[in-house]
Amino acid sequence: MKTVKHTSDSRGHVNHGWLDSHHSFSFSTYHNPERMNFGVLRVLNDDRVSAGQGFGRHPHDNMEIISIPLYGDLEHEDSMGNKKVIKEGDIQVMSAGTGIFHSEYNPNTDKEVQFLQIWVIPNERSVQPRYDQKTIADLSEPNQLNQILSPNADDAGVWIHQNAWFHLGTFDNDTELNYQLKDANNGVYAFVLEGDVSIENQTLNKRDGLGIWETDNISLSAKKGAKVLFMEVPMNLN
Repeated sequence: MKTVKHTSDSRGHVNHGWLDSHHSFSFSTYHNPERMNFGVLRVLNDDRVSAGQGFGRHPHDNMEIISIPLYGDLEHEDSMGNKKVIKEGDIQVMSAGTGIFHSEYNPNTDKEVQFLQIWVIPNERSVQPRYDQKTIADLSEPNQLNQILSPNADDAGVWIHQNAWFHLGTFDNDTELNYQLKDANNGVYAFVLEGDVSIENQTLNKRDGLGIWETDNISLSAKKGAKVLFMEVPMNLN
């Protein structure tokens, strides 16, 4: 087993006033050659957007882009004709494929929106662009890791063009469990959203991240009040 730990205060940070963002991996003006990605997990941004502000229309291609709101609402509009609002308890996915334009705004005038912006390198290039969103709140049983993303359209949660699985756990009791990886070539990047957890006997606090690979089983001990996201992704970029 190999691990890499990224504490919350070691992340890249930018504050544009309307946008306050922390980057777990190199992004925009933050460049760290030792933190370019974790396997095919290319971007993990922890974004806070002020009331009435947002990202103007901009392009993407050949990337799987996942948004998970943590607080507030996020309005999405794209060149496929979609205009949707996602909120806490939802997950959104966009396969940029051959190319797409989109914008993201906080439609509220009285509160900010907090969300995770996650980019995964796809296993197939130049696919037809696609948009989907689902409510995952009703999938979430407490004190376990609930699947919210997979490679399969018929599974729980959303799907992407990659051999990846995301699980989200919210704990209202002290809990110990084991996570079995779906593929021997994958690793897991665990990101703590709230509270305190121990993963493979390493203590993690709010907004800490831990990458684990070359194993088929990961132990998790979560304290009451913890919330953690497990992102299982291929480690090989090819």
